[in-house]
Amino acid sequence: MMNPVPIYEQRRNSDRSIKKLIVKVKEKISGNDLTSSKNPDSLNKKPSPLEIWGSSSETRPAGKRALLIGVIYKSEHKLKGTINDVKSMREFLILNCGFKEENILVLTDQEIEPELIPTKKNILESLEWLVKGCQAGDSLVFYFSGHGVSQPDFDGDERDGISETICPVDFMTEGMIVDNDINSAIVWPLKNGVTLHAIVDACHSGTVLDLEHVYNRQENKWEDNSPPSGNARKHSDGGLAISLSACLDNQVAADTTAFTEKTMNGAMTYLLIKLLKKYQGLTYGDLLDLMHEDLEKVNESRCFSRKIFKKIMKRMLLQKPQISASKPFDVYKEHLIL
Repeated sequence: MMNPVPIYEQRRNSDRSIKKLIVKVKEKISGNDLTSSKNPDSLNKKPSPLEIWGSSSETRPAGKRALLIGVIYKSEHKLKGTINDVKSMREFLILNCGFKEENILVLTDQEIEPELIPTKKNILESLEWLVKGCQAGDSLVFYFSGHGVSQPDFDGDERDGISETICPVDFMTEGMIVDNDINSAIVWPLKNGVTLHAIVDACHSGTVLDLEHVYNRQENKWEDNSPPSGNARKHSDGGLAISLSACLDNQVAADTTAFTEKTMNGAMTYLLIKLLKKYQGLTYGDLLDLMHEDLEKVNESRCFSRKIFKKIMKRMLLQKPQISASKPFDVYKEHLIL
């Protein structure tokens, strides 16, 4: 004969059932899965886009998709504004550009799930996720805020002999992600009718996607950036890739409070979002001009406020945002639409 359940156990089980019922009611009211996220501060909707589509063989419906990466790093490599950048970009895409939360994948050092930390392995897998199954009508966004580094080109496919890279959180042990690898990961697969915008707020990021055409703002013309050897593939599969970079290949990008006096942000990220919100229907050329003007205004105000040359130079934002593309177009006629 079975032993009867003690009264205190019956009450405990009853309490548990009531708590579960309350949770389910809250979930129905809010429409959120309150128990699925181990990290309440996560910037990823649960389940994450990586979990939904990572192993799925289904064809995804055409639409908007984004991969946002912000890396803080540690010790002497630490950056203070990258998480703010990612939060701002995510909010902008959702509220102003029609992106859905479930179609935005975010990698940062602050995520708890191992696959959402911006390691080299995770970034490369996430790049694959971004373009997987892309089709005509898709609008894709790749955003990176973190360190960028230049290194010698060992493949002979760079016109200046230098390769550009982005640095994952584990770059000291696993190495950087080279422009060739970024190009093959998210430019090659772009089919006809697909548009990719890469927004890279990092040092030495001018040609970090290795696109074949670079826009020269001073001369108002596109310059050839195709591999000099002619052996390397840099083009898409018919789609359009456009890169908005924080600076030229030989420049550094600023993590600064210059525009808010309080919050640390990447200068290019802050200006891009501010200007696209302020002016509806901006062309690529107009956006580039306005970003340059705002950077010059900040530099002028800082020069007048400092008398010591060294302090002036230390606070100057000596960066020139740049545009590159897989196909040339009229930057003053085409409107930037994410």
